Amino acid sequence: MCGIVAYIGKREAWDILVSGLKRLEYRGYDSAGISVISNTDIKTFKKKGKVQDLVNFSENDDKIGNIGIGHTRWATHGVPNDVNAHPHLSNNGEISLIHNGIIENYASIKCMLEKSGYHFFSQTDTEVLVNLIEEAQKSENLPIEEAIRVALTKVVGAYAIVVIDKKSPGKIVAARKSSPLVLGVGDDEYFLASDASPIIEWTKDVVYLNDDEIVTIEGKTFTIKNLENVQQTPFIKKLEMEIESIEKGGWDHYMLKEIHQQVETINDAIRGRINSETGEVTLGALNELGDKLNDIKRIIIVACGTSWISGLVGEFLIEDLARIPVEVEYASEFRYRNPIVGEGDLVIAISQSGETADTIAALELAKSKGAIIYGICNVVGSTIARMTDFGSYIHAGPEIGVASTKAFTGQIAILTLFALQLASMKGSIEESKLKKIVSDLTTISDKVKSVLSKDSEIREIANLWKDSKNALYLGRGYNFPVALEGALKLKEISYIHAEGYPAAEMKHGPIALIDENMPVVFIANNESIREKAISNIQEVKARGGRILAIVKVGDEEIRKMVDWVIEIDEISEQLSPLLSVIPLQLLAYHIAVARGCNVDQPRNLAKSVTVE
Repeated sequence: MCGIVAYIGKREAWDILVSGLKRLEYRGYDSAGISVISNTDIKTFKKKGKVQDLVNFSENDDKIGNIGIGHTRWATHGVPNDVNAHPHLSNNGEISLIHNGIIENYASIKCMLEKSGYHFFSQTDTEVLVNLIEEAQKSENLPIEEAIRVALTKVVGAYAIVVIDKKSPGKIVAARKSSPLVLGVGDDEYFLASDASPIIEWTKDVVYLNDDEIVTIEGKTFTIKNLENVQQTPFIKKLEMEIESIEKGGWDHYMLKEIHQQVETINDAIRGRINSETGEVTLGALNELGDKLNDIKRIIIVACGTSWISGLVGEFLIEDLARIPVEVEYASEFRYRNPIVGEGDLVIAISQSGETADTIAALELAKSKGAIIYGICNVVGSTIARMTDFGSYIHAGPEIGVASTKAFTGQIAILTLFALQLASMKGSIEESKLKKIVSDLTTISDKVKSVLSKDSEIREIANLWKDSKNALYLGRGYNFPVALEGALKLKEISYIHAEGYPAAEMKHGPIALIDENMPVVFIANNESIREKAISNIQEVKARGGRILAIVKVGDEEIRKMVDWVIEIDEISEQLSPLLSVIPLQLLAYHIAVARGCNVDQPRNLAKSVTVE
C-alpha cells in the first residue's frame, strides 16, 4: 500500500515529487505529503485527500529545495486526515520520515518513548518510528544513517522508509524490509520510490533494495549496508518499462485502457512460448525444473484477491490436463492453519505486483518446509520474482487501475501454458487435444477484439443495472471462477453488493434472494455444461430474476429465455475464461461510471497490498 517517492540531486525537488506522487496515487489516495530541505531547514506540507489537494493547499508557499521526500497514503494506523498524513516529524523537528508498512511493536516502543518525554500528535506507528530514530541519534550522538540502523534493529514488522535530517542537509537515507523500495540512479542525481513508475521519466537504471538493507545517498555517491552494518554490492538493472505505458493515452480511465489492452497482453503472455504447428508449449521455468517434476505429488497455489481467482482457473486446468492434484489457498490464511507442505509439493505464488505481503509470507513458510517455489507475477525485479526458485512473468506491462483486468487474463494465460506443458511432459493429454488448444491460443487476440466490440451493448445493460443493490453471478466448471471474478469487479468499483456462485449451488441458499429486482449473470458459453445451465436459468426465470447470459455465438435457445445476451466466439473450453471474463469487466466498468464512482481509485482499496 501507499506510495513513496524521494529525490536528491541538482533539480528542484518539488515538481519531481508531485509528478511521482501522481503516478503512485493508485497505491493510496487517502492523503499526501511532502518534505523538502530548503536552506538547511525542513519544510513539510500535508493534506488529506488526493495529491492535487496537496498541490492546491501549498500553492503559495516557498518550496525551493533540491532534496525532498513525498508520500501518498493508504491508511493503516489512524484515520485519513492532515495529522496522520506522512511525512512525520520527530519531536525536535529535525528528522522527517515517510513509511510504507506496519511496525507491529509500535505500542511498546511508544510507551517507552513517552516515559522518556516524547509526545505524539498522530495515531500512526510511523510517528513512533521517527521518534525512535531521534532517540537513537540523540542518546548515542550518531549520524542519521547509523541512528536509523540502530532503531530498525529494535522494530518488528514491515517497512520501506525514507528519511531526511536537518543536521545532514545533503543526505537521504532509506531502508526496506518486506515492503518494496527501488533506487533510481541518474546523472549525479538519485530517486527512491515504492515502484518504478515515478522513476522511468528520469532514469532507467535502478537498484532493487533487498530486505534489511539501508542505502545512504550523499552527494554523487550511494552506499548500501545491511542491518549488521556490512557493506553490500549493488546490482544496477535496466528498466524495460516505457513512460507511455503508464499514461492514459487518451482513454477515459486506466481501467478501460487496460481492458482493451488485453488484445495485446494475452498475446504477450504466450508469445515465444507456443508452436502452433507442433502444439509444443515451452515455459523456460518448467524446463529448468526438469527431473524435479517427476517428484511432484501435489501443487499448492497461494494468492490473494483476483490472483486467487486466477489460481482457481489454474486448478481446473492443471487437474484436467496434467492430472496432478491442486489446492488453491488464500495466502492470508495459509500459514495460520499449520499447513501440511514440504518436499514433493510445488507451491505456485501468483501476484500481479510480486509484492503482496501475505503471499510472500506464505512462500517463506513453504520454502522453509522444503517445497519447490514457482512464481507467476507481472513486475520484473519484484520480491516474489527474486525469492522463487522458478517462475514466469506475464508481461502485461504496468497495471495502474486498482481493479485488476489484464493481469488476471495474463495470469490465466501463463497457467494455461503451465498446464499444457506439464500435461505434455507427463503424457496425460492427447496430441490432437493439445494441438487444438494451442491453435485456439493463436487466434485468441481476434476473439478478444470481438468481445470488446460489444462495448456499446454492455453499456446499455449497465445503465439499466446501475441502481441495483445486489447482483448474482453464476457459472459452472471453468467459468465458476469467472463468476467470482465478475462479482468481485462489480463490488470493487461500483460498490454494489455481488456474489459469485457455482450455478448448482444456487439452490442451496442464494435462490432465496432472487426476485424481479435481482440481476443475475449466467456464464453459459461452455457446451459441456450447457444443458445444466439452461435448467438453472429456468429456475431463476421462474422467480422473476432479470438474466444476462454470456453465451457462444448463435445460441438462440438461451437467447429466447433471458433478458439480455452477450455473445462470445466459440473456443476450447479450457480457454473460455479468457473470453468470458471480458464482458464482465466491461459491465462492472460501465456500471461504476454510470454511478459516478472513481473507477481507477475505488474507495478503501489500493493496488498493491504490502501489509498483512
